[in-house]
Amino acid sequence: MSRPLSRRSGAVDPFIVMDVMAAAAEKEAAGDTVIHLEVGQPSTPAPKGALAAAHAALDTDRIGYVAALGIPALRERIARHYREAYRVEVSPERVVVTTGSSGGFPLAFLASFDAGDRIALAAPGYPAYRNILAALDLEAIDLPTSAADRFQPTVAALEKAGPIAGLIVASPSNPTGTMVTRSELKTLADWCHAHGVRLISDEIYHGIVYEGEAASAVEVSDHVIVVNSFSKYFSMTGWRVGWLVVPPDLVRPIERLTQNFFISVPTLSQHAAVAAFDCRDELDGHVRRYKTNRDLLMAGLPSAGLDRLTPAQGAFYIYADVSHLTNDSRDFCKRMLAEAGVATTPGVDFDRARGAGTLRISFAGSTAEMEEAVRRLRQWRRG
Repeated sequence: MSRPLSRRSGAVDPFIVMDVMAAAAEKEAAGDTVIHLEVGQPSTPAPKGALAAAHAALDTDRIGYVAALGIPALRERIARHYREAYRVEVSPERVVVTTGSSGGFPLAFLASFDAGDRIALAAPGYPAYRNILAALDLEAIDLPTSAADRFQPTVAALEKAGPIAGLIVASPSNPTGTMVTRSELKTLADWCHAHGVRLISDEIYHGIVYEGEAASAVEVSDHVIVVNSFSKYFSMTGWRVGWLVVPPDLVRPIERLTQNFFISVPTLSQHAAVAAFDCRDELDGHVRRYKTNRDLLMAGLPSAGLDRLTPAQGAFYIYADVSHLTNDSRDFCKRMLAEAGVATTPGVDFDRARGAGTLRISFAGSTAEMEEAVRRLRQWRRG
């Protein structure tokens, strides 16, 4: 008799956006064109300086195993980034290089929590938080949010959540693009510290900001874990490199975990990442395009019946309320792809309770693609 699958594997929901991407690829393979508004990644390659550094490393470096916490040059450059961008001193010893933010979250969760612990997070929110927590036998506690609180956690919501061991905050957020202010972040950090709760701050969309200023949790507390990545602002998704900033007492536990799980982050990617910090002009040009795309969609989508939109302060997503058009966002997105050739992500990926009436629209592509998406959706909605 074959052994059954583990209970943990059955507890992990699919990452629905990946299913949408697969369906879009099938449509393209059949000869149709698809406008990709589902993909949460830049449409641009790594910056030129990063590519040049990678080529140089291939010529001069063995590209073998390196230290589990990351090459010294990258850890030092990340620490310098906090001094330059946030005016705060972070020791390189507190920096852990990871295989993207996706590799950082399991390390942060395993070092901070024990099986059965309850971790609070905003709903809507990034689905992989919940799915990784489930795989680690941790309980995700949804904090229902609304436009009134910019879809971000509040102390009032935490007080109602019952005993928790951790809180995940994302600013700018996926899927809403909203942010918490520095004072709000400090209020959350102070509450967490007072109640013995570990605050984990997802800051992977820092740098992609249109309104206000993105605050880092390291500005307001020494007890937090910050998660960041080279995938979004730095346009290096497939290079799989990111980082954590952790309190000193977590450095060695996370080092032990990463030694056993990953050995080390891809060496070539780390060399490229060091150089990426010096490519600001090129990368800021991408951000200007994202803003143009956001403004174009905010102005054009209402004419296609999508007129209940959350204006993103950062990241590259618009969260749309489509409850007046459907009570099944998965079917709505499936029909949109099949009939209009526009791929978007159903809100059930981000909010299990209310996502049937919402969807996420990514504007990370080209401006021409955004214009074509609006044209197709107008035609689709008019029948």
